[in-house]
Amino acid sequence: MPALLSLDASTETLAVALSQGERVWASETAGGAQASAQLLPEVQRLLREAGLRLSDLDAIAFARGPGAFTGLRTACAAAQGLAFGADKPVLAIDSLMVVAEDARAQGARGLAWVLVDARMGELYAAPYLLDDAGCLAQAEPALCSPAALLERLAAEPAATLVGNGLPLLGEAAGGAPSIPLLASRAQALDRLARAAWARGEQLDAAEALPVYLRDKVALTTAEREQRAADAALSAP
Repeated sequence: MPALLSLDASTETLAVALSQGERVWASETAGGAQASAQLLPEVQRLLREAGLRLSDLDAIAFARGPGAFTGLRTACAAAQGLAFGADKPVLAIDSLMVVAEDARAQGARGLAWVLVDARMGELYAAPYLLDDAGCLAQAEPALCSPAALLERLAAEPAATLVGNGLPLLGEAAGGAPSIPLLASRAQALDRLARAAWARGEQLDAAEALPVYLRDKVALTTAEREQRAADAALSAP
C-alpha cells in the first residue's frame, strides 16, 4: 500500500491527510486566509505523528479545484514544492468529488449533485454517480447561478443534493434529499487519493495545475448594485 500525503485548501477548512497502509492521520483546521501559514506546519506535525519522512512518501495529492482562489494556489504550490524537493509525483483531485465521496461514505447512493458556495451569489456544481465502488463524475464542474442550476435539476431524475451551497437554492430545492455537512473532508480526500494512485494517475510535479473556473474573486460596487437591482425586479 502506498504512503500518500493529501492537501486541500479549496474551502474555509484546511484538510490534510497522511496515509500508509490502513493507517490514516487526518487534520482539519481553519483555512481561508490562514491556510498558507497553517499548511506546512500541519504537514510536518502529521509526518512526526506517523513517524515518516517526506522521502518515505510515494506521492503527494492536492485538491485542484474548483474552490477558493488563494486556497487553490496555496495547496498546489505546496504540493509542487514538496514533490519537487522529494522527487515524488503528484495526484490532482477534483475538489467537488471530495464532497461527493464524503456523501457516499455517509450512505448516499445514485445520482448526487455537489453544490459548493462560490461566493458572489454563484455555485460550483457538478453531478456524480455514487455506488459502493466509489464516485463517477457525470460532467465537468461548472460555475453557475442558483437559477440556472434549478433549471438543470428540474430536468434530472431525483438526486441527492450535497454541499455547503444548498442554502443558495432556498426553498426551491423542495424536498430533495440533502447532505449539507461533511463528516470528514480529510478522510474523503485520502480515499480519493488512494483511488487515483491505484488508477495510475500520477503526474510530474510540473504538471500540477489548479482549476479556477473564475477569473475574478470579487464584484465591483457597481456590479453588486446591479445584481441587487436585478434581484429586486425579479422578486414576486
